[in-house]
Formats: sequence, C-alpha cells, structure tokens
Amino acid sequence: MGYSKRQFVSAALEEIGLASYIFDMPPQQLESALRRLDAMMADWNAKGIRLGYPIPSSPQDSDLDQQTEVPDSANETIICSLGIRLAPSYGKQVMMETKATAKQGYDILLQRATYPLEKQLPSTMPSGAGNKPWRVNDNPYVRPPYFPVDAGPDGPIEYY
Repeated sequence: MGYSKRQFVSAALEEIGLASYIFDMPPQQLESALRRLDAMMADWNAKGIRLGYPIPSSPQDSDLDQQTEVPDSANETIICSLGIRLAPSYGKQVMMETKATAKQGYDILLQRATYPLEKQLPSTMPSGAGNKPWRVNDNPYVRPPYFPVDAGPDGPIEYY
C-alpha cells in the first residue's frame, strides 16, 4: 500500500522546515497543499508519467486521507517536488539538496515514461528473399503499415 495524500503533504512540509508546525496548520492550508499536489500529479500525468496517483475530477472531490498506488521509487521525488512548489507560499528557501533530488528523480521518472517511436517499413519496400511470394499472396513488398488510434504513450486503443 502506498502513501496517503496526507503523508505526501506532511513529508513535503517537513522537507521545507515546517515539521514541528504541521499540527498547528489550519485545515485550509492542508487543503491548499493538497490542491497543489493534485495539480502537480495531473501535470506529470499529462506528460506521460503515470504513477497510480488518483487524480480527482475537481478540487472538491479530493480526499486528504485517500491512499495512492504510487511506487516506492517515486515517493522521494514527489515529496521534494511538492516541497519546492509549496516553499514560496510559506516564505521558505529550498535547500540545494532538495532541488537536486527532485531534479534527478524527475529525470528518472521521465526516462521511464519515454518510449522510442515505432517506425513501420513503407509498403514500397521489397520483402526480401526470405519471404516467398506464395506465402504472402504474391505480394513481393512489405505489408502496408498499420496506423492504430493511440491513447497516449500507453499504447493503441483496443476494441473488444
């Protein structure tokens, strides 16, 4: 089971030096930090970084105690990145180590989410000596390319 949204917000506030003040925070500030977390994760989701974070359809639908399915390898990146986003609103300076950790983790998440584009051979290319014409309906060329409807970097849409 992954972190809850509250744990992400609390850890990000600790990262910027508000650890002892977390219990003195009014619920409005925690909700504001939650909205920033949801916005950051929605931005990452749009960039292809899908981590299993439940993104609400509206800010009112978000629950601070909701569990996430984020892998453990992404927790520190989320915490540090959220801390960087929250620090200016609390008048805090972010340490260089926090910025470096967030940048390195974000780069790794982007690398994992990036896939090379698939290229298909054109239909004008000969199929070669290994493909016998009687096996391919007497067509000496490569089969025409297939262009599926993509659903993003996750792959094509499949109909069942």
